[in-house]
Amino acid sequence: MGTIEQGSRGVLIVEDDPDIRETIAQILEEEGYEVRGASNGKQALDLLREGARPQLILLDLMMPILDGWGFRAEQRSDPRIADIPVIVISADGNLRQQAAKIQANGYLRKPVGIETLLSTVQRYLKP
Repeated sequence: MGTIEQGSRGVLIVEDDPDIRETIAQILEEEGYEVRGASNGKQALDLLREGARPQLILLDLMMPILDGWGFRAEQRSDPRIADIPVIVISADGNLRQQAAKIQANGYLRKPVGIETLLSTVQRYLKP
């Protein structure tokens, strides 16, 4: 996982499970996306505030330190990063309601199929 430059086809994966984070990153990198990973919401906010500018954030909800709900509240309150679309990725039974509650742009249920992941990401990234 490398850096995400302004205007790139960048995706930030915020997921505490390293196997899931690395698998999603590998799939997206093979499709030509620039990918960064964060193991919790605080680490993701630090990356964003340091200048990483993805076109899309894939966000897990259940994480240590700062969970997905806390991350999204912080993101939405910061005008520099509030406009970055967020797709929630979770196994939560009430995923649709949870995604709506944090005003996410969409959601994917774990386990996520490769085709579903790629088609969702493609909807949000500029060519």
